[in-house]
Amino acid sequence: MTRAAPAVVPVRTLDAVRPGIAALPVVFVLALTTSLLMWPDRGATGITGWATTFLWSLPTLTTLIGIRGLLRTRSRLRRWPDGPVAPVTEPLVVVIPTIGRLDTLPALRRVVHSCAHLRPLFPDHVVEVVIEEGCAAAAAIEALPGVRVITVPRAYETPNGTRFKARANHYALTLRDSDGWVLHLDDDTAIGPDTATELARFVHGADAGGKDLGQGVLTYPRELGASRLLWLADAIRPAGDVSVFAATTGTGTPRAGLHGELLLVRAVVEAEIGWDFGPRTVVEDARFALEFARRHPGRSDWFPGRCFGATPATAAAFVVQRERWARGLIELALTRAVPLRHRLLLLHNVIVWAFVPFQHVGVVLGIGALIGDTNTSPVVSWLQAVWAANFAYSVWSYCAGLTLNARASADDRPRWWEHAAVLAGIPLFSLLESAGMVRGLVRCARRDASVFPVIAKPR
Repeated sequence: MTRAAPAVVPVRTLDAVRPGIAALPVVFVLALTTSLLMWPDRGATGITGWATTFLWSLPTLTTLIGIRGLLRTRSRLRRWPDGPVAPVTEPLVVVIPTIGRLDTLPALRRVVHSCAHLRPLFPDHVVEVVIEEGCAAAAAIEALPGVRVITVPRAYETPNGTRFKARANHYALTLRDSDGWVLHLDDDTAIGPDTATELARFVHGADAGGKDLGQGVLTYPRELGASRLLWLADAIRPAGDVSVFAATTGTGTPRAGLHGELLLVRAVVEAEIGWDFGPRTVVEDARFALEFARRHPGRSDWFPGRCFGATPATAAAFVVQRERWARGLIELALTRAVPLRHRLLLLHNVIVWAFVPFQHVGVVLGIGALIGDTNTSPVVSWLQAVWAANFAYSVWSYCAGLTLNARASADDRPRWWEHAAVLAGIPLFSLLESAGMVRGLVRCARRDASVFPVIAKPR
Protein backbone atom coordinates (compact mmCIF):
# COMPACT_ATOMS: atom_id res chain seq x y z
CA MET A 1 0.00 0.00 0.00
CA THR A 2 1.45 3.35 -1.09
CA ARG A 3 1.63 5.91 1.67
CA ALA A 4 0.62 9.47 0.79
CA ALA A 5 3.38 12.04 0.98
CA PRO A 6 3.21 14.17 4.11
CA ALA A 7 1.78 17.65 3.87
CA VAL A 8 4.30 20.47 3.68
CA VAL A 9 4.17 23.35 6.15
CA PRO A 10 3.49 26.39 3.97
CA VAL A 11 5.80 29.33 3.59
CA ARG A 12 3.48 32.22 4.46
CA THR A 13 4.21 35.60 2.91
CA LEU A 14 0.72 37.02 2.53
CA ASP A 15 1.77 40.28 4.15
CA ALA A 16 4.40 40.64 1.43
CA VAL A 17 1.69 40.91 -1.26
CA ARG A 18 -0.92 42.76 0.80
CA PRO A 19 -1.29 46.20 -0.82
CA GLY A 20 -1.57 49.27 1.37
CA ILE A 21 -4.43 51.65 0.75
CA ALA A 22 -3.69 54.78 2.79
CA ALA A 23 -1.97 56.65 -0.05
CA LEU A 24 -5.14 56.54 -2.17
CA PRO A 25 -7.48 58.69 0.00
CA VAL A 26 -4.65 60.94 1.22
CA VAL A 27 -3.49 61.84 -2.30
CA PHE A 28 -7.09 62.18 -3.49
CA VAL A 29 -7.91 64.74 -0.81
CA LEU A 30 -4.68 66.67 -1.40
CA ALA A 31 -5.13 66.66 -5.18
CA LEU A 32 -8.78 67.72 -5.04
CA THR A 33 -8.04 70.47 -2.51
CA THR A 34 -5.21 71.81 -4.64
CA SER A 35 -7.40 71.69 -7.75
CA LEU A 36 -10.22 73.62 -6.08
CA LEU A 37 -7.79 76.25 -4.82
CA MET A 38 -6.23 76.66 -8.28
CA TRP A 39 -9.56 76.87 -10.11
CA PRO A 40 -12.08 78.49 -7.76
CA ASP A 41 -13.73 80.03 -10.81
CA ARG A 42 -13.38 78.08 -14.04
CA GLY A 43 -14.03 80.96 -16.37
CA ALA A 44 -14.34 80.33 -20.10
CA THR A 45 -13.05 76.95 -21.26
CA GLY A 46 -10.54 77.23 -24.08
CA ILE A 47 -8.76 74.73 -26.27
CA THR A 48 -6.45 73.62 -23.46
CA GLY A 49 -9.38 73.07 -21.09
CA TRP A 50 -11.20 70.93 -23.63
CA ALA A 51 -8.01 68.94 -24.22
CA THR A 52 -7.45 68.28 -20.51
CA THR A 53 -11.13 67.39 -20.07
CA PHE A 54 -10.52 64.52 -22.48
CA LEU A 55 -6.93 63.60 -21.64
CA TRP A 56 -7.07 63.66 -17.85
CA SER A 57 -10.47 61.92 -17.72
CA LEU A 58 -9.39 59.11 -20.06
CA PRO A 59 -7.93 56.75 -17.39
CA THR A 60 -11.12 56.76 -15.27
CA LEU A 61 -12.23 53.22 -16.20
CA THR A 62 -8.76 51.86 -15.41
CA THR A 63 -8.86 53.67 -12.07
CA LEU A 64 -12.24 52.18 -11.18
CA ILE A 65 -11.16 48.66 -12.16
CA GLY A 66 -7.91 49.07 -10.27
CA ILE A 67 -9.58 50.25 -7.07
CA ARG A 68 -12.06 47.40 -7.29
CA GLY A 69 -9.18 44.93 -7.66
CA LEU A 70 -7.22 46.52 -4.81
CA LEU A 71 -10.15 46.19 -2.43
CA ARG A 72 -10.82 42.66 -3.64
CA THR A 73 -7.21 41.63 -3.03
CA ARG A 74 -7.24 42.97 0.52
CA SER A 75 -10.53 41.22 1.23
CA ARG A 76 -9.37 37.89 -0.23
CA LEU A 77 -6.09 37.90 1.68
CA ARG A 78 -7.99 38.27 4.95
CA ARG A 79 -9.80 35.01 4.16
CA TRP A 80 -6.95 33.17 2.44
CA PRO A 81 -6.62 29.52 3.58
CA ASP A 82 -3.85 28.54 5.95
CA GLY A 83 -2.34 25.30 7.12
CA PRO A 84 -0.18 22.57 5.60
CA VAL A 85 -0.31 21.93 1.87
CA ALA A 86 -0.30 18.40 0.44
CA PRO A 87 2.11 17.63 -2.38
CA VAL A 88 0.56 17.71 -5.85
CA THR A 89 0.38 14.32 -7.54
CA GLU A 90 -0.28 15.70 -11.04
CA PRO A 91 2.72 16.37 -13.27
CA LEU A 92 3.99 19.93 -13.69
CA VAL A 93 6.07 21.19 -16.61
CA VAL A 94 7.97 24.43 -16.08
CA VAL A 95 8.62 26.14 -19.43
CA ILE A 96 11.38 28.75 -19.70
CA PRO A 97 11.87 30.08 -23.23
CA THR A 98 15.07 32.05 -23.80
CA ILE A 99 16.82 33.70 -26.72
CA GLY A 100 19.97 32.05 -25.43
CA ARG A 101 22.36 34.98 -25.64
CA LEU A 102 25.35 35.23 -23.32
CA ASP A 103 23.97 38.44 -21.79
CA THR A 104 20.78 36.63 -20.73
CA LEU A 105 22.58 33.60 -19.28
CA PRO A 106 23.14 34.93 -15.70
CA ALA A 107 19.43 35.54 -15.18
CA LEU A 108 18.52 32.18 -16.72
CA ARG A 109 20.84 30.36 -14.30
CA ARG A 110 19.15 32.13 -11.40
CA VAL A 111 15.69 31.08 -12.63
CA VAL A 112 16.65 27.44 -13.20
CA HIS A 113 18.26 27.25 -9.75
CA SER A 114 15.10 28.66 -8.13
CA CYS A 115 12.95 25.85 -9.53
CA ALA A 116 14.37 23.59 -6.80
CA HIS A 117 11.77 25.22 -4.52
CA LEU A 118 9.11 23.19 -6.35
CA ARG A 119 10.49 19.80 -5.33
CA PRO A 120 8.73 19.33 -1.94
CA LEU A 121 5.28 20.18 -3.30
CA PHE A 122 5.61 19.09 -6.94
CA PRO A 123 7.61 15.85 -6.85
CA ASP A 124 6.58 15.08 -10.45
CA HIS A 125 7.91 18.19 -12.16
CA VAL A 126 10.31 18.83 -15.02
CA VAL A 127 12.02 22.07 -16.08
CA GLU A 128 12.12 22.70 -19.84
CA VAL A 129 14.42 25.40 -21.22
CA VAL A 130 13.46 26.24 -24.81
CA ILE A 131 16.24 27.62 -27.01
CA GLU A 132 16.79 28.37 -30.68
CA GLU A 133 19.09 26.20 -32.74
CA GLY A 134 22.54 27.75 -32.92
CA CYS A 135 22.04 30.27 -30.09
CA ALA A 136 25.23 31.66 -28.57
CA ALA A 137 24.76 30.17 -25.10
CA ALA A 138 23.55 26.73 -26.21
CA ALA A 139 26.47 24.79 -24.73
CA ALA A 140 26.21 26.55 -21.36
CA ILE A 141 22.45 26.02 -21.23
CA GLU A 142 22.73 22.32 -22.05
CA ALA A 143 25.17 22.01 -19.15
CA LEU A 144 22.64 23.36 -16.63
CA PRO A 145 21.76 20.65 -14.09
CA GLY A 146 18.26 19.25 -13.81
CA VAL A 147 16.77 20.70 -17.00
CA ARG A 148 15.44 19.31 -20.24
CA VAL A 149 16.68 21.48 -23.11
CA ILE A 150 14.35 21.78 -26.10
CA THR A 151 15.97 23.16 -29.24
CA VAL A 152 13.70 24.77 -31.82
CA PRO A 153 15.03 23.92 -35.30
CA ARG A 154 15.80 26.87 -37.56
CA ALA A 155 13.55 25.38 -40.22
CA TYR A 156 10.55 24.94 -37.93
CA GLU A 157 7.42 26.78 -39.03
CA THR A 158 4.02 26.78 -37.36
CA PRO A 159 0.90 26.33 -39.52
CA ASN A 160 0.08 30.04 -39.14
CA GLY A 161 3.63 31.30 -39.51
CA THR A 162 4.01 32.48 -35.91
CA ARG A 163 7.44 33.84 -35.00
CA PHE A 164 9.49 34.87 -31.99
CA LYS A 165 8.65 33.65 -28.47
CA ALA A 166 5.19 32.33 -29.42
CA ARG A 167 6.84 30.08 -32.03
CA ALA A 168 9.16 28.64 -29.37
CA ASN A 169 6.24 28.07 -26.98
CA HIS A 170 4.24 26.34 -29.69
CA TYR A 171 7.11 24.04 -30.67
CA ALA A 172 7.62 22.98 -27.05
CA LEU A 173 3.88 22.39 -26.74
CA THR A 174 3.89 19.94 -29.65
CA LEU A 175 6.43 17.74 -27.83
CA ARG A 176 4.64 17.22 -24.53
CA ASP A 177 1.63 15.30 -23.24
CA SER A 178 -1.53 17.13 -22.20
CA ASP A 179 -1.42 15.91 -18.61
CA GLY A 180 -1.27 18.01 -15.47
CA TRP A 181 -0.23 21.64 -15.46
CA VAL A 182 2.21 23.95 -17.22
CA LEU A 183 3.99 26.82 -15.46
CA HIS A 184 5.44 29.51 -17.71
CA LEU A 185 8.40 31.56 -16.51
CA ASP A 186 10.52 34.14 -18.31
CA ASP A 187 14.27 33.67 -18.35
CA ASP A 188 14.68 36.38 -15.70
CA THR A 189 11.78 35.59 -13.35
CA ALA A 190 12.71 33.22 -10.54
CA ILE A 191 10.41 31.68 -7.94
CA GLY A 192 10.63 31.15 -4.19
CA PRO A 193 9.24 28.74 -1.57
CA ASP A 194 6.14 30.93 -1.17
CA THR A 195 5.53 30.60 -4.92
CA ALA A 196 5.50 26.80 -4.64
CA THR A 197 3.09 26.97 -1.69
CA GLU A 198 0.52 29.07 -3.52
CA LEU A 199 0.90 27.16 -6.78
CA ALA A 200 0.13 23.92 -4.95
CA ARG A 201 -2.78 25.49 -3.09
CA PHE A 202 -4.19 26.74 -6.40
CA VAL A 203 -3.90 23.33 -8.08
CA HIS A 204 -5.61 21.58 -5.15
CA GLY A 205 -8.55 23.98 -5.34
CA ALA A 206 -8.75 24.25 -9.12
CA ASP A 207 -11.15 21.38 -9.75
CA ALA A 208 -13.57 22.41 -7.00
CA GLY A 209 -13.37 26.06 -8.06
CA GLY A 210 -13.68 25.36 -11.77
CA LYS A 211 -10.38 27.04 -12.62
CA ASP A 212 -8.03 26.28 -15.49
CA LEU A 213 -5.58 29.19 -15.26
CA GLY A 214 -3.95 31.17 -12.48
CA GLN A 215 -1.46 33.99 -12.17
CA GLY A 216 0.37 35.58 -9.27
CA VAL A 217 2.41 38.71 -8.62
CA LEU A 218 5.52 39.84 -10.50
CA THR A 219 7.96 41.63 -8.19
CA TYR A 220 11.41 43.21 -8.62
CA PRO A 221 13.88 42.79 -5.75
CA ARG A 222 16.35 45.65 -5.28
CA GLU A 223 19.40 43.44 -5.66
CA LEU A 224 18.33 42.33 -9.15
CA GLY A 225 18.20 45.88 -10.49
CA ALA A 226 21.37 47.34 -11.99
CA SER A 227 19.87 50.85 -11.82
CA ARG A 228 18.08 52.08 -8.70
CA LEU A 229 16.30 54.75 -10.78
CA LEU A 230 14.83 52.16 -13.15
CA TRP A 231 13.99 49.94 -10.19
CA LEU A 232 11.84 52.81 -8.95
CA ALA A 233 10.34 53.28 -12.42
CA ASP A 234 9.21 49.62 -12.48
CA ALA A 235 7.38 50.01 -9.15
CA ILE A 236 4.16 50.44 -11.09
CA ARG A 237 4.16 46.85 -12.38
CA PRO A 238 3.47 44.77 -9.24
CA ALA A 239 0.77 47.27 -8.27
CA GLY A 240 -1.10 46.31 -11.43
CA ASP A 241 -1.02 42.65 -10.38
CA VAL A 242 -2.79 43.33 -7.07
CA SER A 243 -5.30 45.75 -8.61
CA VAL A 244 -6.23 45.63 -12.32
CA PHE A 245 -5.23 41.99 -12.87
CA ALA A 246 -6.79 40.95 -9.58
CA ALA A 247 -10.05 42.46 -10.85
CA THR A 248 -9.92 40.77 -14.26
CA THR A 249 -7.93 37.53 -14.15
CA GLY A 250 -8.97 37.20 -10.50
CA THR A 251 -12.66 37.23 -11.34
CA GLY A 252 -12.41 34.62 -14.04
CA THR A 253 -11.86 36.33 -17.39
CA PRO A 254 -8.44 37.86 -18.18
CA ARG A 255 -9.53 40.50 -20.68
CA ALA A 256 -6.81 42.89 -19.46
CA GLY A 257 -4.17 40.37 -20.55
CA LEU A 258 -1.67 38.17 -18.73
CA HIS A 259 2.03 38.11 -17.93
CA GLY A 260 4.22 35.55 -19.62
CA GLU A 261 5.75 34.78 -16.23
CA LEU A 262 4.18 32.92 -13.32
CA LEU A 263 1.40 31.80 -15.65
CA LEU A 264 -0.09 28.46 -14.56
CA VAL A 265 -2.45 26.73 -16.98
CA ARG A 266 -3.88 23.24 -17.37
CA ALA A 267 -1.87 21.38 -19.98
CA VAL A 268 -5.00 20.28 -21.85
CA VAL A 269 -6.25 23.89 -22.07
CA GLU A 270 -2.89 25.15 -23.33
CA ALA A 271 -2.86 22.37 -25.93
CA GLU A 272 -6.36 23.38 -27.06
CA ILE A 273 -5.50 27.08 -27.45
CA GLY A 274 -1.86 26.75 -28.51
CA TRP A 275 0.49 29.64 -29.31
CA ASP A 276 0.15 29.74 -33.09
CA PHE A 277 -1.43 33.18 -33.42
CA GLY A 278 0.20 34.39 -36.64
CA PRO A 279 3.38 36.17 -37.77
CA ARG A 280 2.66 39.57 -36.21
CA THR A 281 2.21 38.22 -32.68
CA VAL A 282 4.53 40.10 -30.31
CA VAL A 283 2.60 39.96 -27.01
CA GLU A 284 1.79 36.27 -27.06
CA ASP A 285 0.76 36.27 -23.40
CA ALA A 286 -1.95 38.90 -23.94
CA ARG A 287 -3.20 37.09 -27.06
CA PHE A 288 -3.37 33.83 -25.10
CA ALA A 289 -5.36 35.69 -22.44
CA LEU A 290 -7.99 36.87 -24.92
CA GLU A 291 -8.29 33.42 -26.47
CA PHE A 292 -8.72 31.95 -22.99
CA ALA A 293 -11.35 34.59 -22.16
CA ARG A 294 -13.26 33.64 -25.31
CA ARG A 295 -13.12 29.87 -24.85
CA HIS A 296 -13.09 29.48 -21.05
CA PRO A 297 -14.85 32.49 -19.51
CA GLY A 298 -14.94 32.57 -15.72
CA ARG A 299 -12.22 29.93 -15.31
CA SER A 300 -9.14 31.99 -14.36
CA ASP A 301 -8.04 33.21 -10.94
CA TRP A 302 -5.39 35.19 -9.07
CA PHE A 303 -3.20 33.80 -6.29
CA PRO A 304 -0.78 35.50 -3.87
CA GLY A 305 2.41 33.77 -4.99
CA ARG A 306 5.31 35.85 -6.25
CA CYS A 307 7.96 35.61 -8.92
CA PHE A 308 11.13 37.68 -8.86
CA GLY A 309 12.29 39.54 -11.94
CA ALA A 310 14.97 42.07 -12.82
CA THR A 311 14.35 45.61 -14.01
CA PRO A 312 16.01 46.77 -17.26
CA ALA A 313 19.66 47.66 -16.78
CA THR A 314 19.60 50.93 -18.77
CA ALA A 315 17.12 53.62 -19.77
CA ALA A 316 17.54 52.59 -23.41
CA ALA A 317 16.61 49.00 -22.52
CA PHE A 318 13.61 50.26 -20.53
CA VAL A 319 12.32 52.19 -23.56
CA VAL A 320 12.93 49.25 -25.92
CA GLN A 321 10.99 46.95 -23.59
CA ARG A 322 8.02 49.35 -23.49
CA GLU A 323 8.22 49.83 -27.25
CA ARG A 324 7.79 46.09 -27.82
CA TRP A 325 4.83 45.91 -25.45
CA ALA A 326 3.20 48.98 -26.98
CA ARG A 327 3.59 47.74 -30.54
CA GLY A 328 2.25 44.30 -29.67
CA LEU A 329 -0.71 45.54 -27.63
CA ILE A 330 -1.76 48.08 -30.26
CA GLU A 331 -1.78 45.43 -32.98
CA LEU A 332 -3.62 42.97 -30.74
CA ALA A 333 -6.25 45.55 -29.79
CA LEU A 334 -6.92 46.17 -33.48
CA THR A 335 -6.89 42.56 -34.72
CA ARG A 336 -10.21 41.24 -35.96
CA ALA A 337 -9.20 37.67 -35.22
CA VAL A 338 -10.43 38.25 -31.65
CA PRO A 339 -14.10 39.25 -31.16
CA LEU A 340 -14.51 42.92 -30.31
CA ARG A 341 -16.26 42.27 -26.99
CA HIS A 342 -13.11 40.50 -25.76
CA ARG A 343 -10.86 43.30 -27.00
CA LEU A 344 -12.77 46.26 -25.60
CA LEU A 345 -10.96 46.52 -22.27
CA LEU A 346 -7.57 45.99 -23.88
CA LEU A 347 -8.47 48.55 -26.56
CA HIS A 348 -9.37 51.06 -23.85
CA ASN A 349 -6.11 50.43 -22.00
CA VAL A 350 -4.09 50.84 -25.20
CA ILE A 351 -5.83 54.13 -25.96
CA VAL A 352 -5.03 55.38 -22.47
CA TRP A 353 -1.39 54.37 -22.89
CA ALA A 354 -1.25 55.89 -26.40
CA PHE A 355 -2.25 59.27 -24.98
CA VAL A 356 0.26 59.10 -22.10
CA PRO A 357 2.72 61.38 -23.96
CA PHE A 358 0.04 64.08 -24.16
CA GLN A 359 -1.28 63.62 -20.60
CA HIS A 360 2.00 64.75 -19.04
CA VAL A 361 1.37 68.08 -17.31
CA GLY A 362 4.60 69.51 -18.72
CA VAL A 363 3.51 68.72 -22.27
CA VAL A 364 0.03 70.16 -21.67
CA LEU A 365 1.34 73.41 -20.20
CA GLY A 366 4.05 73.67 -22.86
CA ILE A 367 1.57 73.38 -25.72
CA GLY A 368 -0.81 75.71 -23.89
CA ALA A 369 1.92 78.35 -23.62
CA LEU A 370 2.65 78.06 -27.34
CA ILE A 371 -0.99 78.68 -28.27
CA GLY A 372 -1.51 81.30 -25.55
CA ASP A 373 -4.01 79.32 -23.48
CA THR A 374 -2.79 77.82 -20.18
CA ASN A 375 -6.22 77.49 -18.58
CA THR A 376 -6.40 73.73 -17.93
CA SER A 377 -9.66 73.82 -15.96
CA PRO A 378 -12.25 71.20 -17.05
CA VAL A 379 -15.45 71.83 -18.94
CA VAL A 380 -17.51 70.93 -15.85
CA SER A 381 -16.27 71.46 -12.31
CA TRP A 382 -17.09 67.98 -10.97
CA LEU A 383 -14.44 66.54 -13.26
CA GLN A 384 -11.88 67.88 -10.82
CA ALA A 385 -12.85 65.06 -8.48
CA VAL A 386 -12.41 62.54 -11.32
CA TRP A 387 -8.98 63.96 -12.10
CA ALA A 388 -8.02 63.81 -8.45
CA ALA A 389 -9.07 60.13 -8.30
CA ASN A 390 -7.07 59.28 -11.42
CA PHE A 391 -4.03 61.12 -10.08
CA ALA A 392 -4.37 59.44 -6.68
CA TYR A 393 -4.57 55.98 -8.26
CA SER A 394 -1.46 56.67 -10.33
CA VAL A 395 0.49 57.81 -7.27
CA TRP A 396 -0.83 54.86 -5.25
CA SER A 397 0.38 52.48 -7.98
CA TYR A 398 3.97 53.67 -7.64
CA CYS A 399 3.90 53.78 -3.84
CA ALA A 400 2.23 50.37 -3.40
CA GLY A 401 4.40 48.78 -6.07
CA LEU A 402 7.53 50.14 -4.42
CA THR A 403 6.49 48.52 -1.15
CA LEU A 404 5.80 45.18 -2.86
CA ASN A 405 9.21 45.28 -4.56
CA ALA A 406 10.95 46.20 -1.33
CA ARG A 407 9.27 43.29 0.50
CA ALA A 408 10.59 40.94 -2.19
CA SER A 409 14.16 42.12 -1.58
CA ALA A 410 16.83 40.69 0.70
CA ASP A 411 16.37 43.78 2.87
CA ASP A 412 12.57 43.80 2.89
CA ARG A 413 12.04 47.18 4.53
CA PRO A 414 10.72 50.00 2.34
CA ARG A 415 12.87 53.06 3.02
CA TRP A 416 11.29 56.49 3.47
CA TRP A 417 13.61 58.10 0.94
CA GLU A 418 12.62 55.53 -1.70
CA HIS A 419 9.02 56.65 -1.40
CA ALA A 420 10.13 60.27 -1.68
CA ALA A 421 12.26 59.41 -4.71
CA VAL A 422 9.51 57.48 -6.50
CA LEU A 423 7.08 60.37 -6.02
CA ALA A 424 9.61 62.88 -7.31
CA GLY A 425 10.44 60.61 -10.24
CA ILE A 426 6.89 60.04 -11.54
CA PRO A 427 7.17 62.82 -14.19
CA LEU A 428 10.42 61.28 -15.47
CA PHE A 429 9.01 57.76 -15.40
CA SER A 430 6.02 58.98 -17.40
CA LEU A 431 8.37 60.38 -20.03
CA LEU A 432 10.21 57.05 -20.29
CA GLU A 433 6.90 55.20 -20.67
CA SER A 434 5.85 57.80 -23.26
CA ALA A 435 9.05 57.32 -25.25
CA GLY A 436 8.35 53.60 -25.49
CA MET A 437 4.78 54.24 -26.60
CA VAL A 438 5.84 56.75 -29.26
CA ARG A 439 8.38 54.31 -30.69
CA GLY A 440 5.74 51.56 -30.63
CA LEU A 441 3.25 53.77 -32.46
CA VAL A 442 5.85 54.55 -35.13
CA ARG A 443 6.57 50.86 -35.68
CA CYS A 444 2.85 50.13 -35.95
CA ALA A 445 2.39 52.96 -38.44
CA ARG A 446 5.23 51.51 -40.53
CA ARG A 447 3.80 48.00 -40.18
CA ASP A 448 7.26 46.99 -38.98
CA ALA A 449 7.16 43.54 -37.38
CA SER A 450 10.64 42.51 -38.36
CA VAL A 451 12.22 42.37 -34.90
CA PHE A 452 11.45 41.08 -31.43
CA PRO A 453 13.90 42.99 -29.23
CA VAL A 454 15.08 41.16 -26.12
CA ILE A 455 17.00 43.25 -23.59
CA ALA A 456 20.10 42.11 -21.72
CA LYS A 457 19.50 40.35 -18.41
CA PRO A 458 22.74 40.52 -16.45
CA ARG A 459 21.32 39.53 -13.03
